[in-house]
Amino acid sequence: MATLRLGDLAPDFEQDSSLGKIRFHDYLGDSWGVLFSHPADYTPVCTTELGYTAKLADEFAKRNVKVLALSVDDTSSHQGWIQDINETQNTQVNFPIIADPDRVVSELYDMIHPNASETVTVRSVFVIDPSKKVRLIITYPASTGRNFNEILRVIDSLQLTDNYSVATPVNWEDGQDVIIVPSLQDPEVIKAKFPKGHTEIRPYLRITPQPNK
Repeated sequence: MATLRLGDLAPDFEQDSSLGKIRFHDYLGDSWGVLFSHPADYTPVCTTELGYTAKLADEFAKRNVKVLALSVDDTSSHQGWIQDINETQNTQVNFPIIADPDRVVSELYDMIHPNASETVTVRSVFVIDPSKKVRLIITYPASTGRNFNEILRVIDSLQLTDNYSVATPVNWEDGQDVIIVPSLQDPEVIKAKFPKGHTEIRPYLRITPQPNK
């Protein structure tokens, strides 16, 4: 199959999950989405990731983001695992874990890398916007836990770009200065969009305070 790339339409699917049957595009509606895969249920790194993601529920909600996890195990396995996650991570898993025993979603999203493992998924992350376009793809090895604070940071950056015609510089954090995109050249439009003003370091490098702060 062709590799999924940034800007592609996120493949739709219908699968069982820990919260019942889910049709992916319908479930997202007009929200952003984070779809992330796990090598298997009852694995230690995944347990910490899912617990931390549950604790970030308010952060995802205020960004209009719906989160979905995926493992190649079935829903009955997911239900037992969720109990372990809740107990060991002191939280309540509040998002669906998709069951993918037939590998349908894993294949659609190229989550199985045979040279790493022929049977389990790598730690893939997909950020999908309300138009169902793929905006971010990150792939970690199975042994490395993901940084979900970084995923929130990227979503903040993407939403800023969509709403305000800015890009975010290296190591940017919410509240810091941003960069006016090079495609924006009309001085009157720039003045109207950025009433706080901007600093032109080079014609292609123009710094302005974060517009929504």
